Amino acid sequence: MKKPFYKRKTLRVLGILAGCFFVLQLFRPELKKEAVTADFNGPENVKTILKKACYDCHSNETDLKWFDQFQPAYSIAVSDVKEGKAGLNFSEWGNMAAGEQKAKLFEILNQMTTGAMPLKSYQLLHRSAILSPDEIAVVKNYVAGMIKEHPADTALLNAADKQFKTWQGESKPAKLPETLTGIPFQPDYKNWQVVSTTDRTDNGTMRVIFGNPVAMKAIAEHRINPWPDGAIFAKVAWDKLQDADGNVKSGAFKQVEYMIKDSKKYKSTKGWGWARFKTMQLLPYGKNIGYATECVNCHRPVSNNDFVFTLPVKH
Repeated sequence: MKKPFYKRKTLRVLGILAGCFFVLQLFRPELKKEAVTADFNGPENVKTILKKACYDCHSNETDLKWFDQFQPAYSIAVSDVKEGKAGLNFSEWGNMAAGEQKAKLFEILNQMTTGAMPLKSYQLLHRSAILSPDEIAVVKNYVAGMIKEHPADTALLNAADKQFKTWQGESKPAKLPETLTGIPFQPDYKNWQVVSTTDRTDNGTMRVIFGNPVAMKAIAEHRINPWPDGAIFAKVAWDKLQDADGNVKSGAFKQVEYMIKDSKKYKSTKGWGWARFKTMQLLPYGKNIGYATECVNCHRPVSNNDFVFTLPVKH
């Protein structure tokens, strides 16, 4: 007996879908196996938490589950691992300087406490990666133990004095430096208005955030989420010099960072151009153009605030 038309059509559609599924499995992007050369060396209880929540995408010890092996989940997993390791690889942790490790730990804690990491999409199937409040507290206590508030030592005071004397006699460079992504240093930030200030306890720096006229106009008109194209922020960092009474002042200049809003030009980096120039030599940050991904990942916890941490000071 011949089957009804609708049943034959349904079987045909199911057959086509099954064929597409099997053909899709033939596409297997490479997930390179790399050695663990300098693994994270923090306390074992902290490492256990990082392993369960972070290592699949941020180490050379990726452990794909059986359901990750099928397409399109496999391609998504490979892409997440590549992007994750570009920003942070626990298997190469020991290759970073001590200060960089500390900064990364503060960034990790920030990502955890805001719920930005592990990714919600990852948690849907990898339920074991979900962090409990107690586990986040373990990481928080570990990071908090690194904060040392104390009066500035002689080295920091001398560095500030030496830099100031040198700066007075410095001539302007013939050509302004620019990042690997083509963003030039913008000296005019010194004439912009102050948006806010911040204090980084992890690396002992104090910062002032300046906004260009477009940014300041947006603040006045309450149009800051999203920020309009043309808005630029400059965040300037100095050593924090604290005396025995707890009074604080700025020390040696460390760096200036920029966020430049252009939703079309910088579409691939969430609508912002990212730049950092370090030391008095204004050395552009980043070994390759992938540095911008690192910036985006750091700001991901405030994606609902157009990737901007700074909120304008209310007068």
